[in-house]
Amino acid sequence: MTQIDLCVLAGGFGTRLRSAVAEVPKPLAPVAGRPYLSYLIDSWIGQGVTSLTFLLHHQADLIEQFLQVGRQSAGWDACAIHTVREPRPLGTGGSIANAVRERALPEEFLVVNADTWLGSGVEQLAQELAPTMAVVHVADATRYGAVLMREGKIVSFLEKQGEARPGWINAGLYRLSAHWFANWDGAPFSLERELFPTWVVGGQLRASALSTEFIDIGVPEDYFRFCRWIETGRKGAP
Repeated sequence: MTQIDLCVLAGGFGTRLRSAVAEVPKPLAPVAGRPYLSYLIDSWIGQGVTSLTFLLHHQADLIEQFLQVGRQSAGWDACAIHTVREPRPLGTGGSIANAVRERALPEEFLVVNADTWLGSGVEQLAQELAPTMAVVHVADATRYGAVLMREGKIVSFLEKQGEARPGWINAGLYRLSAHWFANWDGAPFSLERELFPTWVVGGQLRASALSTEFIDIGVPEDYFRFCRWIETGRKGAP
């Protein structure tokens, strides 16, 4: 079996979703009687993930308790599950660097956002060279900002636009290498705002286009849309 190591960015405060989900951290938002994260873990394991490392900060105790129960009752015993707690908010880049330091991750690994549903993509990204960003095409890229590509490389990021238009966006799934984080100084930093633009300038950041369901539950409207999709038996696109 091929080893697929997946780091899950799950330490955020989920501020935008609090009007709909206030009692638990965003990854544990209830969906048809189950935490959202349980659907993600089932999907990741079904896509071949053999090791999960959850990068935690906000309400880490609740997520760790959920994972402990899941190990025993949800059939996840074929996948190694680890957690790394951030001592303070470190940003997406700092969170990954902290995990590289604390967990001695393999040289190449995948990273995913804990608020993003992708029906597939893990096995595809696992075959790519680092650094690679998964991208998906959406009918309205307004909320996300668009990704511009040329010959398989990302050449620029467009800021969020006021006018609704279709486009390719960052799908929140990446193939990365540990050595890029080896000299981390301990300061918080953003993967998206600081590291990715540097790679784009250097012509290093590859794009891997996915053809799959995509939904980010970070805002109430899309969270409720995902809930409806699950409740109706996953008919059509979420």
